[in-house]
Amino acid sequence: MPRTHSEVIVAGIGQTPVGEHWDLSLRQLATHAIFDALDQAAGLRPQVMYVGNMLAATASRQANLGALLTENAGLSGIEGVTVEAADASGGAALRMAYLAVLSGAVDVAIAVGVEKYTDVIGPESETLLSQMLDADFEAAQGLTPISLAGLLFHRYLAEYSADRAAFGGFPEVAHANGATNLNAMFQRAMGAGVYQKRASKDAQVLNLFDVAPYADGAAAVILAREDALPEGWPEKRVRLIGSSLVTDTLSIHDRPAPLVWDAARLSVERACRAAGVMPKDLDFFEVHDATSLHAALSLEAAGFASQGQGWMLAKDDVIGLSGQIPISTFGGLKARGHPLGATGIYQAVEAVLQLRGEAGANQVQGARLGLIQNLGGMAATAAAHILAI
Repeated sequence: MPRTHSEVIVAGIGQTPVGEHWDLSLRQLATHAIFDALDQAAGLRPQVMYVGNMLAATASRQANLGALLTENAGLSGIEGVTVEAADASGGAALRMAYLAVLSGAVDVAIAVGVEKYTDVIGPESETLLSQMLDADFEAAQGLTPISLAGLLFHRYLAEYSADRAAFGGFPEVAHANGATNLNAMFQRAMGAGVYQKRASKDAQVLNLFDVAPYADGAAAVILAREDALPEGWPEKRVRLIGSSLVTDTLSIHDRPAPLVWDAARLSVERACRAAGVMPKDLDFFEVHDATSLHAALSLEAAGFASQGQGWMLAKDDVIGLSGQIPISTFGGLKARGHPLGATGIYQAVEAVLQLRGEAGANQVQGARLGLIQNLGGMAATAAAHILAI
């Protein structure tokens, strides 16, 4: 029988730098992150591993990651499976680990996110990325995730009469934060006026600065029941207090309002309800800024802006580290990089660093409550988690 309720504690975290890791295999990347998390966990041994990954079976020609990574991490014999939900795979793996610990089925679980995007280059990579869309009605017509986001962006500008140049605030804040994140792919702030010049040339489309770079990377989070922690565990404990995963229609054309991402909204509402908090209580929000449009729609879905007004929040005094609702505090997908199936775990690692007060130059002062949201495709899957100190 499941045991009585015990809080879910983050017992260890690990991450590799995000980038183009030509010299490392998928298993090597993953084990680096896993070992770092295990080192922090003071001898706690996971009983189950959930691996968030999107492309390994196609790009890396490697399936059955549960068996591969438990063996290479010295954890042979434990339960291990791959969790796939496009680029929300990491968030979905974290959700599975949380439920396993919360239920009392296990004392300790580890969620790992890993991706080797550079195992395939050229046009084939676009084909693989399009697997996150509807194969029959979107990918078969030549759509890619970025081209579909571009079509939605064009509609957003037309439907809401949004200020095109204002979207530059999203990548500008992300790159300013990424500049001080040693694990970020791009550690350089954007120059003044750079975005506006690009936006004026491509007024109706997403430009280079609007789109997050796909990359390689691995991150890991160990969750444990509080009553399973060894004696002497530090009193300052990061807790995972709310979790939700919601799906929407895969094809955009099946949604009554393509610019209203219901799964993203519901995932935040349900995670907040489980945690007993409101969005206004949050100290930061790690958004899934795969594009600038994703950032705007995510802020709207979470209730920080009305429908069609998310772009108005793209200002440093609103979403910067000292703003009203800081986002992308370590650079987000745009500057840290977007390692697809690992992205949701990176968000969790970064949230833990914020809540521990270990974020250095990226610290949100006084952070005690944070929201992370990981989206699959055009929010066909949305995983939201709330962490607290």
